[in-house]
Amino acid sequence: MTSVRCAAVQMTSGLDVDANLRAVAGHINAAAAQGAQFIVLPESFAAMGCKEVDRCALAEPDGDGPLQNFLAEQAACHTVWIVGGTIPIIGDDPARPSASSLVFAADGHRVARYDKIHLFDVGIPGRDEHYSESAHTKAGSSPLIVPTPWGGLCVAVCYDVRCPELFRSFSASEMQLIALPAAFTATTGAAHWSILLRARAIENQCFMVAAAQTGRHENGRQTYGHSMLVSPWGKVIADAGTDTGVIVADLDLDAQADIRRQFPVPKHHL
Repeated sequence: MTSVRCAAVQMTSGLDVDANLRAVAGHINAAAAQGAQFIVLPESFAAMGCKEVDRCALAEPDGDGPLQNFLAEQAACHTVWIVGGTIPIIGDDPARPSASSLVFAADGHRVARYDKIHLFDVGIPGRDEHYSESAHTKAGSSPLIVPTPWGGLCVAVCYDVRCPELFRSFSASEMQLIALPAAFTATTGAAHWSILLRARAIENQCFMVAAAQTGRHENGRQTYGHSMLVSPWGKVIADAGTDTGVIVADLDLDAQADIRRQFPVPKHHL
């Protein structure tokens, strides 16, 4: 059987960056000890600040910085591929760093960068809850697919999952895995999280590895949790619930190929 052992890390990141990184290191170690080859971290794993502007204090130049070095070291130390949630990367507007998800190979070298395209500028219906991510984050513009030992990996972030056209940027033959770091609100998560993950997995016949924030954070925000591994048939292989920790499972790539042969939906797309 051709498979990849994947893990999704679930956290309740707080204000203390060092404490958050210690927690991440522990989760990566636990996943690697269970044989994980590919690990996805949640959005904003290093800190959930009190204000969006707090991200600017953590922003790093592309290619160097404590958070980027930490991810590279963790990948090399455990010989695993890591999708590094999101970290703020400085661009041409210092007040609006990107929300970048960096992919590191098992030797610790960075192989790809994805900047979150669809930003969370919404009000939550029926609640006095509003978000304006674009005020302090610069949107990306380029979908990402990166070769891995297990096939093409598409990386998206949180609100991107509501935009199916992002994933249709690639053909089924190009894409086997989707990594989705996220920090869904408790309200939107309860309503839509599982449905959206399963829909994107089904329509693209891909495995979804979604790593989420969970619980009540020091900044008062409450996130939904329920990191998931989802099959190309839409089956939830693993669900982390609302606790912090890791979920690990083998993703059967041969079964995925069989589904695509027998049920060739992508070939019928207009």
